Amino acid sequence: MATEFPRFTGSFELRLDDKGRLVVPARVRERLGGAFVITIAPPDPCLAIYPQGAWEAFCARLEAAPRKDEQYRRFVRELFGNTEEVATDGQGRLLIPPGLRRIAGIEREVVLVGSLTRVEVWSAEAYRRQPDVENVADLMTELGLY
Repeated sequence: MATEFPRFTGSFELRLDDKGRLVVPARVRERLGGAFVITIAPPDPCLAIYPQGAWEAFCARLEAAPRKDEQYRRFVRELFGNTEEVATDGQGRLLIPPGLRRIAGIEREVVLVGSLTRVEVWSAEAYRRQPDVENVADLMTELGLY
């Protein structure tokens, strides 16, 4: 199945400035486009940045979900209450809203990580605490990739 969405790869260790802005690397900005979305990324303690098309596809899958019970409604409320439409400024900086920084534990040092159709924004400390992937060969086989 072909995709219309850009793929995000690589990782970047960066620092927020005093105003909570992050200089987004040029190749990431190119793939994100002019306007994009930043949101929480449960269950991980990070933020996710989606280009507009990938976000719209995510929303379509959410709207088509087979269950619309109380748990679904709470999740949607939490997700969209912590989602912002954003863009970089003329110098390629992204202001990460204070509430989102607080949720992800982001203070100064961050790691941007390409994660297929989105970019994750981690506090450097939380990213370093992530365990290594175990049994990679087994997982790749199970996913039909090996």
